[in-house]
Amino acid sequence: MSVEVLKRRAPGAMSEEEWQLRLELAAAYRLFAFLGWFEMIYNHLTVRVPGPEPQYLINPFGLNYEEVTARNLVKINTKGDVLDGSRYPVNLAGFVIHSAIHTARPDAHCVMHTHTTAGSAVAGKEGGLRPDNFYSVLINDQIAYHDFEGITTTTDEQPRLVKSLGNKKVLFLRNHGVLVVGAHVPEALNLHWTVQRACEVQLATDSMAGPNRAVSQKVLDETPARCAAMRTENRQGQLFFEALMRRAKIRFEDIAGD
Repeated sequence: MSVEVLKRRAPGAMSEEEWQLRLELAAAYRLFAFLGWFEMIYNHLTVRVPGPEPQYLINPFGLNYEEVTARNLVKINTKGDVLDGSRYPVNLAGFVIHSAIHTARPDAHCVMHTHTTAGSAVAGKEGGLRPDNFYSVLINDQIAYHDFEGITTTTDEQPRLVKSLGNKKVLFLRNHGVLVVGAHVPEALNLHWTVQRACEVQLATDSMAGPNRAVSQKVLDETPARCAAMRTENRQGQLFFEALMRRAKIRFEDIAGD
């Protein structure tokens, strides 16, 4: 069944655009479960949806990632109000972090926050992510850091989160985890995969004897322009997203929900 067919099955008065976003975000949750990038019922992937006020979709708190469907995603505004009558609660920490980014960054249509082992390990190192492996070089110009303030459950941290991220797309939450933003779900997922690989390779090289090999500043300076060409070829992550869905055998019709 094609996405176009599924879009025409959008529940009630829901727009086709929101329905497609729900399908893509539900697929992302399934893909994160497939890749092992989940923290049981915790962590969040969100996407902004069109509407008269800023609003976005988030996972129902208490469900495994494999239980998330297009229909049971919860639509909330940046105040945390549930807008679609969902019976599911929303995790407070997810609201605090994601609402701050969605509100402050109009280009951050999709926000992904995880506590993967590799990402959290690098976030806990004073030096953070070093630009000395293939993947870390690709994102070197997009990395920012935010100091740990404890569990993110108070809105007074939101301005500082936003300031730390600035205009970057990758935020290492020190002693905590990783956050990435993208223009849409496929782009954010592809970016998170790159961050994850960068952290995994750094952990592997740090476990080996001998000094790490540095990357020249000339290569670091030239990489952003080359990456722009790569993103165009990959249709901003769309080809990667579709290939990963095939690998995981995830189909939109199976995750639409009842």
